[in-house]
Amino acid sequence: MYWDRDVETMERSKLEEIQRKRFQQVCRVAARSPYYGKLFREIGLDPNGIRGLSDIERIPFTTKDNLREHWPYGLVAVSKEELIRMHSSSGTTGRATVIFHTADDIEAWAQLMARCLYMAGMRKGDVFQNMMTYGLFTGGLGFHYGAERVGALVIPAGAGNSKRQIQLMHDFETTAIHIIPSYALHLSTVFSEMGLVPRGTKVKMAFLGAEPHSEKMRRRIEEIYGFKAYNSYGLSEMNGPGIAFECPAQNGLHIWEDSFFVEIIDPNTLKPVPDGTEGELVMTTLCRQGMPILRYRTKDLTRILPGICACGRTHRRIERIKGRTDDMLILKGVNIFPVQIEKKLMEIPGVGTNFQIVLEREGFNDLMIVRVEVQKDFFSGDLKQLEKLRRKIVEELKSDILITPSVDLVEPDSLPKSEGKAVRVIDKRKD
Repeated sequence: MYWDRDVETMERSKLEEIQRKRFQQVCRVAARSPYYGKLFREIGLDPNGIRGLSDIERIPFTTKDNLREHWPYGLVAVSKEELIRMHSSSGTTGRATVIFHTADDIEAWAQLMARCLYMAGMRKGDVFQNMMTYGLFTGGLGFHYGAERVGALVIPAGAGNSKRQIQLMHDFETTAIHIIPSYALHLSTVFSEMGLVPRGTKVKMAFLGAEPHSEKMRRRIEEIYGFKAYNSYGLSEMNGPGIAFECPAQNGLHIWEDSFFVEIIDPNTLKPVPDGTEGELVMTTLCRQGMPILRYRTKDLTRILPGICACGRTHRRIERIKGRTDDMLILKGVNIFPVQIEKKLMEIPGVGTNFQIVLEREGFNDLMIVRVEVQKDFFSGDLKQLEKLRRKIVEELKSDILITPSVDLVEPDSLPKSEGKAVRVIDKRKD
């Protein structure tokens, strides 16, 4: 039931003492980085003077902008010779955020993932098919190494190629999968096209990640496939997957407090809120050596769930992420911002001053339609000219946001506005 019983069921007082000691150490390590070293000097903070967790409020929040502004090595706290791995955020807005790991960091991450997967029921002898993207994205390799630590046979299938995924599931008797929720629904239609039924596999558990999804979608996936689906939470700045995970009770996600210190703040006042109150999740790495991050504002909205979990683990639980404090869109596992699309559109001759993003769901696939106002002289009746412009917009957006949108060209001043402001996003997706 437990990968590491002593840690997972540790008394709260002992767990908090571990957090205190690791927080003291991580502040000293962080001070070796150019960014935090300068920050500590500016605010007059001596990292050797950190005594307890309450001192964390003396440290300013770290944001994604801070990471971008100090690209690429500004938050690295060791020599480059000690770094063995780089990962990048899945977002494509401006300059991506990058995270660096030492060998010990990678091992600790793998152990956290093993803890998650074992908690959900994975064991030696399971066949794990990883349908996530490998490479700079953290999701693929994070689950891969965790499953290997557990002792499962890992099939690094990667993303896409649905018929091959199904063939692999049947041929190798896959028992566990890692999959994007929307792709799980799409894959069920491919089963039907092949004359097969999703319940005809040996898969008994699935790990859902990379995009937000509702409880209704999770249950629908479970009904279609007949397996149990577990929610996971992670972000690249904090390692990637393995930060928080569901146990079999499926009553919130256990966040591993021996490795991360968690705060929930009011995103407007930036003050802490009581347990049980929804706010923005703020996280501090407690063990990472290569690139420690202190008080990182995730922009994710959740709350600490009160009470003790029936599974016996003492690490607190967070509720499923409710949304974000910013306007970021997540489509097919990629982070997209409206301002990013605006910037690209404004670079294209012939594009007008307004646009609108429409998100729809066709079957089990999420679609993006970008409606673009065109300058008046482009509506001269030259259809070839309009089609050339439409294709140009599709190509430019695809290269920037990594998603191929549909593009509709509309007349100037035809898109709706609300209180004088452009209505940028219309989300028509329903569970």
